[in-house]
Amino acid sequence: MSTHDNVLRVGMVGYAFMGAAHSQAWRTVNRVYDLPAQVRMALVCGRDEPKVAEAAGRLGWDGHTTDWRRLVESDEIDVVDICTPGDSHCEIALAALAAGKHVLCEKPLANTVEEARQMTAAAARAQTAGVRAMCGFNYRRVPAVALMRRLVADGRLGEIRHVRAVYLQDWIVDPQFPLVWRLQKDRAGSGALGDIGAHIIDLTQYVTGQLITGVSAVTETFVKERPLPAGSSGLAAQADGNGRATGRVTVDDAAVFVARLDGGALATYEATRFATGRKNALRVEINGSLGSVVFDLERLNELEFLDATRPAAEQGFSRILVTEPEHPYLSAWWPPGHIIGYEHSFTHQMRDFVEAVATGVDPTPSFADALQVQLVLDAVTRSAERAAWTEVEPALAEVAA
Repeated sequence: MSTHDNVLRVGMVGYAFMGAAHSQAWRTVNRVYDLPAQVRMALVCGRDEPKVAEAAGRLGWDGHTTDWRRLVESDEIDVVDICTPGDSHCEIALAALAAGKHVLCEKPLANTVEEARQMTAAAARAQTAGVRAMCGFNYRRVPAVALMRRLVADGRLGEIRHVRAVYLQDWIVDPQFPLVWRLQKDRAGSGALGDIGAHIIDLTQYVTGQLITGVSAVTETFVKERPLPAGSSGLAAQADGNGRATGRVTVDDAAVFVARLDGGALATYEATRFATGRKNALRVEINGSLGSVVFDLERLNELEFLDATRPAAEQGFSRILVTEPEHPYLSAWWPPGHIIGYEHSFTHQMRDFVEAVATGVDPTPSFADALQVQLVLDAVTRSAERAAWTEVEPALAEVAA
């Protein structure tokens, strides 16, 4: 482990929505969990000097810079946390790994399969020198999701037959909402597909232990021109004052696809930012030969579970309140029945990452795992363009060369 006096000195690039979520987790993780290393929030980076200086003070960072290369190359940094738009993930991650820094990178891993392959190959090379890399699919760390995975792994659902996943938002329903970076392909890579579809792709593969092998997809852009933004923060933005300057939306607003998984299951996926009235509605249902299980992010402390091995007269979906100390991650939090929230998934993510780095274990999801998600995103895009069934490209072993 590369540390200074058993301290992991973290440098974070980006300080908006994800940067704020990551900052809270870095601030909290050692106060909740007994870990083999202490985290020091050493340096945060952003392009705007006044704004990043303000963010450093507000979010709890010791210092700030406007030059990510300075952060990556600094001898005072052990971990580089990448919270920027997707168009900069590859360059920053490659530089950080080459400099011997451990890397945590937000999802999706990159904007293209080619970039994701480069990053995965670099992580494999760095691994030989003890450098660790992880992609930040935080919903894996929701205790109810981790319990869902355990139920499947323990055979409680039997043979998995159906996977049904949706992620629904509505924050760009208004056609006057400005053209923020998430609506530009050169910055974001894709729209709803990569932004929120990546989450349900990773989550369902993680829970079932099965990989998507082929897809048939359609995508749609409902609003093709939008006002240029005067400013934005997270998922909020303001249009240019004159209201006349517009730009073209170059990503999908919605993506829908069916898929086959390598264990034989059939799956359906929907990702949209045009589901009017839905704010952050991620829902996954898995049907097996011996039972079913349902997770709803808007009720993230609960699972619905049906045990089909019980007598027919006693069957029905039961509500599991996932707040017991025996449930994943929860022994360090509150008494049973005292619920947790969205931000805790990031604290759990940092716990797992710090433990892995400090003990010399490869964290998950790895860059190779994230590459596989990228390959599914690419197959969905190609399928929608061709209106045809499309196989997911294999994550070839050569990436580790």
